[in-house]
Amino acid sequence: MDYTLISQKLGTAVKFYWEKRNAQSKKQIESGTTDQGSRSAVTGGAQMDAIISTICECIILAGIPEMCIYQKKSLQLPGYFRPTKEWDILVIKNDQLLIAIEAKSQVGPSFGNNFNNRTEEAMGSALDLWTAFREGAFNSTFKPWLGYFFILEDCKGSNTPVKVHEPHFKVFPEFIGASYSKRYELFCRKLIRERHYTAATFITSSKDKGLSGQYDEPAEDLAFELFIRSMVGQISAFGDK
Repeated sequence: MDYTLISQKLGTAVKFYWEKRNAQSKKQIESGTTDQGSRSAVTGGAQMDAIISTICECIILAGIPEMCIYQKKSLQLPGYFRPTKEWDILVIKNDQLLIAIEAKSQVGPSFGNNFNNRTEEAMGSALDLWTAFREGAFNSTFKPWLGYFFILEDCKGSNTPVKVHEPHFKVFPEFIGASYSKRYELFCRKLIRERHYTAATFITSSKDKGLSGQYDEPAEDLAFELFIRSMVGQISAFGDK
């Protein structure tokens, strides 16, 4: 697999992400139905389509038939604490769940509240999936591969150190003076270390540079290439099961 080409494809997908957001914001402004803050570019959806499609291309290149990949429909998996959860990408082959991926993003200005929502959502989804797996909701043989993709707006608000409140007990030292960008990096890393997700990738991109397809990978261990390599390893090991 040509990982240089994959990196270029991700750049093109990032460009689409920003173009789509801008188009949705402009459309709502012109129609006079603008939502609060940056929500106008969120409620329109579809910004992540190109990123999701890029990941799906990698799955196909790794040898999975397109008919086994779900990205726009039939995305529900049974849960344990709730009936179902809808994922962004599923790979199901021979009635076995091979891969499940969550792909999320965040832009300013409301980083604080959205950070809590995103982290709680990701942790809850993983807990629900693994508990359902343990209880036999799917896969009687191998363990599925669970991936988490996150893109964050690179801006002053996401890079400014954030104060923590410690009225009763001390927070963990890595959070002291950490920006929201750093918090997301720590979060993605801890998702892997605690085995909530098999792999996670974290990229950042500014509104201006993103329109030319530029993005950054703040942490080497959360690079997109490593994410794809891990996913390909799952396919190589269990793709024929």
